[in-house]
Amino acid sequence: MNLTAPDVDSLSLLVEQEIRVDASLDVTFEALLEQLGPANEKPDGSPMPFKLEPWPGGRWYRDLGQDNGHLWAHVQAIKRPTLLEFAGPLFMSHPVANNVQYRLSAAGAGTLIKFRHSAFGLVQEEHRKGVVPGWTYMHEQVRKRAETSR
Repeated sequence: MNLTAPDVDSLSLLVEQEIRVDASLDVTFEALLEQLGPANEKPDGSPMPFKLEPWPGGRWYRDLGQDNGHLWAHVQAIKRPTLLEFAGPLFMSHPVANNVQYRLSAAGAGTLIKFRHSAFGLVQEEHRKGVVPGWTYMHEQVRKRAETSR
């Protein structure tokens, strides 16, 4: 039996985005919590009900009802309204570690969100293809939610 070790690039994933929001830090942070939680949806607009417990160790999970669901992550760090960080498998149901960071800062009269998703493990090709469009859609929804609620 011949075993070959995979290279680091095939085992890792990194997505970084900056989202500019025309709303205050507080409003943007609350919009982020709402969008990641109960207002979560797929890009086609169909609901994807999530629960987000916004405290250290809190769960972020897809709630399918009747005690069914899928744990995405735990809140690793939260410092309102400037930091939200998760650690967990996210949408990957195989050996992988993910870290997701949202760092928010004032940018003039608005907010700048610096987003970073890093993963290490068996990252499947389907996830590589879908992760950037998925996060981009989510972040656009956060921006819209914050800007319409200010």
